Amino acid sequence: MRVTFFDINGAAQHVEGRAGENAMECAKRNAIDGIIGECGGAMACATCHAYVDPRWIARLDPPEHQERDMIDGCIDVRPESRLTCQVILEDALDGIVFTVPDSQV
Repeated sequence: MRVTFFDINGAAQHVEGRAGENAMECAKRNAIDGIIGECGGAMACATCHAYVDPRWIARLDPPEHQERDMIDGCIDVRPESRLTCQVILEDALDGIVFTVPDSQV
């Protein structure tokens, strides 16, 4: 499945995601600048913060309480902010688009 990450300069990186992996794992496997994932997806660091393209928000489950708390501690939070470790890729998300916040790079 296709996943697109936009960097802080607006350049798109189109990568292949695997169903069942989270978007952070996909980003790290494809060396996306700004998606660090220091905690390995345990929601303990928020170094995988990204913005989900608004056209995709309704297709995702809303963030759980712990994710919302972690996002609240991020810089440049927006309504479309998510921890990519909590976005599990599936066929219905083929084509999903993320933007890496300036503060992550």
